[in-house]
Amino acid sequence: MAHAAPTPGGITRGTPGTTRGTPDVFSPQVHRAVRYGLPVVLGLVYGYWAAANRRDGGEITGWNILFGFVTALAFIVLCLAVATFAPLLKRELHSLTKSAFAGAAIGFLYSQTGQSVLRSTVLALAVTAGVFVVFFYRYYTHEDGEGNPLPR
Repeated sequence: MAHAAPTPGGITRGTPGTTRGTPDVFSPQVHRAVRYGLPVVLGLVYGYWAAANRRDGGEITGWNILFGFVTALAFIVLCLAVATFAPLLKRELHSLTKSAFAGAAIGFLYSQTGQSVLRSTVLALAVTAGVFVVFFYRYYTHEDGEGNPLPR
């Protein structure tokens, strides 16, 4: 079966005359809503999960609910801080910041199950190392030497 040959140019995105990437089908309002809404939703799920781990199948108490909301608030604030400031760093520190946040979040959840601090720390470090490899590979293959995005 015959296919059309690729042509120079591409799909226009943003200002007229630019030819990079795929089209952006969402409006800036949708991007803004997701930028702040996603950490809130993830934080609420994380807070519920931490509170459920802590109560270990027992009854729900006021302190348990308070713990869940405080945990959710801390997660939301830290998630927004990482999402805001990590892209300003070089790719190594950018990757390390995001992976450290992921590892610490998983380690904290695991510690709420009653496991030892050592096991929680080992799990957090393992998650941090795995996420670091993935993020570093992604940034290393999508940026030039100075950290600027590669043209598509």
